[in-house]
Amino acid sequence: MAKAEEAEILVVGAGMVGLTFATALADAGLAVMVIDHMDPAAFRDEAFDGRSSAIARGSRQALEVLGLWDGMAPAAAPILDIRISDGQPYEGRFGGPLRRGSASALHLHFSCEDVAESQREGRPAPQPLGHIVENTAVRRACLDRARALKKIDLRAPARLVEVTRRPGGVIARLDDGAAVSARLLIGAEGRRSALRAAAGIKVMELDYPQTGIVATVAHSEAHRGVAHEHFLPAGPFALLPMTDAADESGNPVHRSSLVWTEKRSLAPAMLALDDVAFAQELQRRFGNSLGELSLWGGRRWSYPLSLLHAERYIDQRLALIGDAAHAIHPIAGQGLNLGLRDVAALAECIVDARRLGLDIGGAPVLERYQRWRRFDNMALIAATDSLNRLFSNDLPPVRLLRDLGLAAVHRMPPLKRFFMRHAMGLVGDLPRLVKGEAL
Repeated sequence: MAKAEEAEILVVGAGMVGLTFATALADAGLAVMVIDHMDPAAFRDEAFDGRSSAIARGSRQALEVLGLWDGMAPAAAPILDIRISDGQPYEGRFGGPLRRGSASALHLHFSCEDVAESQREGRPAPQPLGHIVENTAVRRACLDRARALKKIDLRAPARLVEVTRRPGGVIARLDDGAAVSARLLIGAEGRRSALRAAAGIKVMELDYPQTGIVATVAHSEAHRGVAHEHFLPAGPFALLPMTDAADESGNPVHRSSLVWTEKRSLAPAMLALDDVAFAQELQRRFGNSLGELSLWGGRRWSYPLSLLHAERYIDQRLALIGDAAHAIHPIAGQGLNLGLRDVAALAECIVDARRLGLDIGGAPVLERYQRWRRFDNMALIAATDSLNRLFSNDLPPVRLLRDLGLAAVHRMPPLKRFFMRHAMGLVGDLPRLVKGEAL
């Protein structure tokens, strides 16, 4: 093997979580190498990933500190209100008749003004509960920032051919023959993490009989910053506010991000519909509160839905972050936020150890990270799985109980504010970055 190049941290995976982590460490002065098997140019293509992500307020604060937010802010639509309801305004199955009467009169409404009311000192102006940002915009911002930081060495496309993890460090060989030595190896390559598998780390995995259908929807009425989530028998159906676009004539077009959970057996038929018929099915499920709905951009994506949780996040000279450690149902829109909290916690553990002159890849550092993140991740995994099971059915007794629960929370302001602050990522033992503080 050729003489090894040196990096303090070797990150495998140049996705949103991997590059954010590299940025956090590079900002603190650590030398980071990032490798990915894909060409970064593919990440910039709008056809690569049609999803949008909910960026909680705590996550935004971390992105601001790291200099990443400005790059994605033009594509960020604020969430000012969240409206949750059980049922749909029109009953109707695929190809069936429409008839009124299935919508519940009970609902749950979260408003940014409710949070502002709880902050008595100075009564600051209401701030958004979060933002919806297209994944393509997040990826572009991360790539641009990584390219601008001298401490980040991005190698892509490149693959790991061989990795040796020893008590004193890591030696890796890339497919171009280059050798790299590092103190710590980071697995940020997603659900099917090869590093996790090679380390013999088992996972708890649950496959949901559901498919997530994702698209961008245009509508004739402005969304006014409201995120809508209807719970239907097949699963949650959400329209989340996006920034306006322009049509061919330069006229503004109101847009929302569609996250439609459908039975896996029915999803292929929905995806095979032409654009007009597809929009009609959306209208059946959502109703007319945003006016006429249509498919924007002519593209749709689908993803099988599942739950995944690694039995541990660490091994000798190895740490897992993001989807390599955990993946959840999109029902609460918290997947990326969990990954960003992993980033903030692990980066803080590493930077603190380095400043104390400790081994940044040693067991005490990694164990601190695992203890810090495990409870938060497990709690949200349990919550999203329970919510999906509770709301993805149409049994009358269950529906009555959950509707009463929604109504009860809606009428209890302190409890509403507690849930909102959880969704905003502002509760618990927060890393410095999530609190808006530099490492």
